Amino acid sequence: MVKLFLAIPFIIDRIQSFFYRKSFKICGSNVYLRPSSSDFKGLENMSIGNNVSIPKGAVIYSTKANLTIKDNVIFGPRPTIITGDHRIDVIGTPIIHSHEKTPENDMDVTIEEDVWFGANIVLLKGVTIGRGSVVAAGAVVNKSCPPYSIIAGVPAKVIKYRFSIEEALEHESKIYHPENRYTKQYLEQSRL
Repeated sequence: MVKLFLAIPFIIDRIQSFFYRKSFKICGSNVYLRPSSSDFKGLENMSIGNNVSIPKGAVIYSTKANLTIKDNVIFGPRPTIITGDHRIDVIGTPIIHSHEKTPENDMDVTIEEDVWFGANIVLLKGVTIGRGSVVAAGAVVNKSCPPYSIIAGVPAKVIKYRFSIEEALEHESKIYHPENRYTKQYLEQSRL
């Protein structure tokens, strides 16, 4: 009886996931979602690659800007991604009524390939997380981070890199096609 009770949310998520995948701008294969226990807004602005796992408790709002999650990305429990915010500069108008947004209020978020997010992370507007990065649990990311970085803190910052530049290039050559690899010059410049 307990197994049946535990299976019900799984079955509901499978059914809802079918319709969610159809509503995304792009949705790859092997995408794992838990929509019955998550909150998604702006599905039509979300592009999700292959082999992506978005667990229960996710809060993802992409109402005006785009959210791109590339291949092989995994999230720990309860991630939050928000591609916009409210205007706070309109004199004589409460924040809740400031619907006339400027381009600075909503900005795209991009998560490149092979990224792992710990539990309870927050990604805010305009952020790009570089390929192969790790974002520590509880991090609040409000600035873009280079490839192969380990990111932690509130606000988040790069605390170190997963690989040396030579190791990153070797990793790139083993996983990605040669025409889709970072160059040594790019990796050196991105770490400055």
